[in-house]
Amino acid sequence: MSTDLEPVPSSAAPVIVVGGGQSGLAAARALRELRMPAVILEASDRPAGSWPRYYDSLRLFSPAGYSSMPGMPFPGAPDRYPGRDEVAGYLERYAARLGVEIRTRTRVQTVRQDGREFIVVTDRGRALRASGIVAASGSFSSPYRPSFPGEEGFTGGLSHVADYRNPVPYAGQRVIVVGAGDSAAQVANELAPVAAVTLATRHPVRFLPQRLGGQDVHYWLRESGFDTLPAEWLSKITGGSVVTDSVGFQQTLAAGLVDRRPMFTALDGNQVVWSDGRREPVDAIILATGYRPSLDYLRELGALDADAAPIHVRGISSTHVGLVYLGLEYQRSFASNTLRGVSADARAVIAPLVAWIRDAPAKVGLGARDYVDTYQSEWQVHRYGRGTRADSEDQAPRRRTAVRADRLPRGAARAGGPPGRGRQGPRRPCPAAAH
Repeated sequence: MSTDLEPVPSSAAPVIVVGGGQSGLAAARALRELRMPAVILEASDRPAGSWPRYYDSLRLFSPAGYSSMPGMPFPGAPDRYPGRDEVAGYLERYAARLGVEIRTRTRVQTVRQDGREFIVVTDRGRALRASGIVAASGSFSSPYRPSFPGEEGFTGGLSHVADYRNPVPYAGQRVIVVGAGDSAAQVANELAPVAAVTLATRHPVRFLPQRLGGQDVHYWLRESGFDTLPAEWLSKITGGSVVTDSVGFQQTLAAGLVDRRPMFTALDGNQVVWSDGRREPVDAIILATGYRPSLDYLRELGALDADAAPIHVRGISSTHVGLVYLGLEYQRSFASNTLRGVSADARAVIAPLVAWIRDAPAKVGLGARDYVDTYQSEWQVHRYGRGTRADSEDQAPRRRTAVRADRLPRGAARAGGPPGRGRQGPRRPCPAAAH
């Protein structure tokens, strides 16, 4: 049964949640449960995240029975795999039940710190005061597009999977899909009946079967405890890319309808140059090379590293007290940036955020402070708490650096691009929201 939440006090500055997709809605729900006022700022015209913009055939990789947000079961048979439009509609209905203010068509331009609070500036020049920030803006608007030697003179089509909708424009063409994640597998599989398709990857594709022992794999992910494994361990366990084979792509490869080849090395006119030196004309290249977190609005604040990746520990900012993240791939677990897993992450990061806003340190006798040193090292923040200094030579030096165990090649990395950004653990296949 669905659960409606009681109204919350509104005297304090609200927590501003940037992004109205599944991560932002999960954050808003967790804030409501703790009776903390919140406002969601969503750049698009509806609180459904990136789902309306994904390719037409996209379906959840997890069954409906494993894909519900707290308080509202996903409708229909629990063993089916809902499609793109169903998920978008579900999220909109969920948003309507939250009782939280949602401002659509409101893009955040920048965030500034003002003592213990923040000032959020929108693209229309409005300045909104916030007691805390939840960065839940996803990554769909920041597709990673690796560059290739000879790209400037390439005469074929070169696009990212973010722009892909359906196979119709590619009928009868020679197409290369770059990537080894779920998006690459789904798009290549969909193109196979109408085009000559090659999947280009740096490493062989590894598959996670959709069903094991008569159960969907998500049953085992939950019941075995795999979903509880920390991100820091997952890079050692998985060892690389893993595709959830929800469309039978493994059989498509085995039947020869799509072939996999090592990544090409260059482009030349209308040709690709394969690693063995062979050249082949192609009509189109689709890059399923992943996404980077869309967090440019935090650049002025100083919350990002030199590569524009968030500096965090399991979704808790290491640079600014009062800033948390949601929806990062492998933020805390295998399911972190998925519809079925983001709510657990929301509870994990919202609880300390609310404790800080309500001045938990003062309530245990540490005294309130109006100033927070945002230039401490993340080691000091994690080890000693806010406002401390290294006062002996055996303590960590005062520095700012990213805390990331996110260097397992997935997504963009497995297709020839850089490793995942601003996460802790291996990269989930993209689009992340399709889980």
